[in-house]
Amino acid sequence: MGRSALRRVFCMSLGCSKNTADSEKIAGTLSDYGFEMVGDAASADIAIVNTCGFIRSAVEENIAAILGLAELKSEGRLKLVGVVGCLVARYGSELKRDMPEVDFWAGCDDIGSILESTGARGARFAASPRRERLPGDISHVRYLKISDGCDNKCSYCAIPSIKGPMCSRPAGDIVREAEALAGDGAAEICLVAQDLTAYGSDTGLHGGLTSLLDALETSLPRDIWLRLLYLQPSGVGRALLERVAGGTQVLPYLDIPIQHSSPEILKLMNRGASSRKLAGIFETARSIRPDFALRTTCMVGFPGETRSHFASLMRFLEKICFDRVGAFAFSPEEGTAAANMPRRVSERAKQARLAKLMSLQEEVSLSRQTLFVGRELDVMIDSVSAGGIAEGRSFREAYDVDGVVELAGVPEGIAPGGKIRAIMTGAYPHDMEARFRSFREVGVRT
Repeated sequence: MGRSALRRVFCMSLGCSKNTADSEKIAGTLSDYGFEMVGDAASADIAIVNTCGFIRSAVEENIAAILGLAELKSEGRLKLVGVVGCLVARYGSELKRDMPEVDFWAGCDDIGSILESTGARGARFAASPRRERLPGDISHVRYLKISDGCDNKCSYCAIPSIKGPMCSRPAGDIVREAEALAGDGAAEICLVAQDLTAYGSDTGLHGGLTSLLDALETSLPRDIWLRLLYLQPSGVGRALLERVAGGTQVLPYLDIPIQHSSPEILKLMNRGASSRKLAGIFETARSIRPDFALRTTCMVGFPGETRSHFASLMRFLEKICFDRVGAFAFSPEEGTAAANMPRRVSERAKQARLAKLMSLQEEVSLSRQTLFVGRELDVMIDSVSAGGIAEGRSFREAYDVDGVVELAGVPEGIAPGGKIRAIMTGAYPHDMEARFRSFREVGVRT
């Protein structure tokens, strides 16, 4: 059987939401060439894995996934296995040598190579590929990548070596893609990048991210939610905070990773934002809007982190009262400056600190959640069960990252992606309980 006869493709998208956006472009292009995208490898002719190579644990999980598909190929249940994405960029030469069972390797943007490897026949592929949702994924929350690469030189991070320097997409292309996602059923569009706040800095775009938000709000239907995910704190100022807080569609939610608060550790991490700058961002945000939803990410056990440094981080979390915190233990990544730093923290100490931090944050999160009991909020429906029970999210919860709002009394006929008004009736560290209040009016601002 020739490659041109292989028509069913399973695409496994691993890693971050940026990979999801790339995988959808691969799927859209292949569909335009007559391939059928399927939801499981067992029913496919071709399997493509879009990989993550950010940290060691992700690399190990990705390799295991590739080997699992290679086993299906050895059993005759797959004909081709392809690997694309960050793992190829980081370890391509070694992987090609060690994994001969993989039929082709490519970058996510190398659509031409993917088409050639899968035996595609037809017209010249589009420079701006159409996106197609992967089978099984939800349709009402979509991710829109506005740039790729990163110019920051955080000492622990391999992304600049994997992705290269910052490269912003043209604003017009982003707006057109957002309009297409809305036309395809998206009710919430999440802007993603390695560093959202740096958008336009490489092209001289005046206003950068704020001007892009202006263009999106002007072009999209009024009931579309826009959410910002992953903003480097060094690029967050009062103007951006006021723009987000005052937007008509941009949600008052910011995901700003601090990684730490100790001046000494921040310097070793080469983060570019001082402890004072970090505190100022969040204090300003809450002064503009007290219910601003603030999410951050922290790292414990960085080389040189003492008990005093860790205690400083804990005090910072108590002071700021983040709505949500993600945390992880330091992992020495090959090729980064931090991998060779002395004064390593033991694995036992790292895990103990991680558990202590997350225990504190549960208390802080619950205190923030409790403030919303009795309030009416706009809630987007994510799933519906029998008996008027549903799950959804308000502006305070990002999909698949934060908690959910558990809803009661929801009328029949509301589908995922629909929005209602709900009164919050109960609070837990991660989730909220609420009851249906009314149907949401277009343009209502929570």
